[in-house]
Amino acid sequence: MIDLNVQTPEGFGGTTQITEDAVAAIAGAAATECDGVLFMAGGVTGSIAETFGVKNASKGVKITAEAGNVYIDLTIFVKFGQKIHKVAEEVQQKVKSTIESMTGLNVAAVNVRVAGVANVKEKKVRPVKE
Repeated sequence: MIDLNVQTPEGFGGTTQITEDAVAAIAGAAATECDGVLFMAGGVTGSIAETFGVKNASKGVKITAEAGNVYIDLTIFVKFGQKIHKVAEEVQQKVKSTIESMTGLNVAAVNVRVAGVANVKEKKVRPVKE
């Protein structure tokens, strides 16, 4: 487990530690607020995100911290009919700004992997073939 240390302002004692899991939860929640993101992908595609009931915001999120920077890898499912490149761009911007504003951490990269496209009306998921 990686602890991300954020120094408190001068005059205060101690430090604030933000765990990798906390940052992952913020990233997942921010990503799912973006138009076109149906859910985050988790192991065996999160049981297809609990068949669209979706629960854990940190599923499908990997956080790496090194040299004072945070790197985020997200795996998402996109709603059918959305422009995938536009959805991914919005996710990158939203996740970066949300984490930086909530934690004060420097986000060096947000990598988005689209695991599939899902049709909400039919509850059908089409994985992207690698």
